[in-house]
Amino acid sequence: MKLRDTLQFSFKTITSYPTRSFLIILAMALGVAAVVILTALGDGARRYVVHEFSSIGTNLIIVLPGRAETAGNFPGATMGQTPRDLTLEDARWLGQLPQIRRYAPLNVGAAELAGASRLREVTVLGSTANFLPIRHMQLAQGSFLATGSEFSAQIVLGAKLAEEFFPDGNAVGQRVRLADRRFMVSGVLARQGETLGYNSDEIVIIPINHAQALFDTTSLFRILLEVRNRNDISSAKQAIRETLIQRHDGEDDTTVITQDAVLSTFDRILRALTLGVAGIAAISLAVAGVLVMNVMLVAVSQRTAEIGLLKAIGAPASDIRRLFLTEAAWLSLTGAIFGFILGHLGSLLIRLAYPQLPAWPPVWASLAGIVVALATGIIAGLLPAARAAQLDPVKALSGK
Repeated sequence: MKLRDTLQFSFKTITSYPTRSFLIILAMALGVAAVVILTALGDGARRYVVHEFSSIGTNLIIVLPGRAETAGNFPGATMGQTPRDLTLEDARWLGQLPQIRRYAPLNVGAAELAGASRLREVTVLGSTANFLPIRHMQLAQGSFLATGSEFSAQIVLGAKLAEEFFPDGNAVGQRVRLADRRFMVSGVLARQGETLGYNSDEIVIIPINHAQALFDTTSLFRILLEVRNRNDISSAKQAIRETLIQRHDGEDDTTVITQDAVLSTFDRILRALTLGVAGIAAISLAVAGVLVMNVMLVAVSQRTAEIGLLKAIGAPASDIRRLFLTEAAWLSLTGAIFGFILGHLGSLLIRLAYPQLPAWPPVWASLAGIVVALATGIIAGLLPAARAAQLDPVKALSGK
């Protein structure tokens, strides 16, 4: 039997059993769609995290007070000791390292903001003029904390706060009260939305010295440092650690985190998660393969007369085997194509429902879903094809 005849005959056989064929195709389609959608979610989550981290700055190193250990706490904590604080002087020393382009000390707290007959609690960041370029933030109006403005009572409002307190759009130059201190609005941040769990449109930024006075502290929450060149990150991290050890009387009591290290960790975790959910979804393809095998085994018993007739007119066992395998291939390929379409439609709906999540199916997942579905169907068709090829033509024609 020629290949063309085999394809035509097997296709007519599939269309003559529409309900059975539809169920097999549906099972395959759902399996492939599950692979496509779940890998799109996993890869979308990875891209979202990478974008979020890149939006907070590039070539970034963050210094935290206290030495983080694998045990999850700080040495000396169980003895009643506390880690040495980071100070503004520490930040200035780090800013003088040759690998560092700019630095920004950071304090974080909460206080009540009052102005224009309105009052609400806000998140307060205390920093310097370098905070804006390090964090890749933009201004919509006015100016940021000018260099050397550490002691001036300036305040920069997030976009949402500026709209709430000054709906006429004239926030710059207005006076507001933060806790018990008065500030003049020097600028308004451009809209940025949520980044790593907090909304930058609902924060206020004041000079670091005012923040320390407001929160009655001389320590820093973090020190943000921007490295001149990505290739200098490793050497800069080592130089930062050595400098702080010297300043802290030989104690290695700080934690230095590089942005690349955090990104690579998240990337590995989310890639493993994507592969894991793809494997789970692929199980449904195996289930679909079992369905193909069961249905085609039943088909062999239902089509014994047809198989006997083919053998009686001279069709060899190889043609019978090829015919059943071609039917399995038709069903699997059709299901895989419909699953591909369903998977991409599902991913589109996810992107429409959650625009911030780039749930684009990876090319490898789409191709793998189709290939695995086709392979599963053909493998599942091997046993029914072999059983059909072994039928005795005389007994098959007699229906026994």
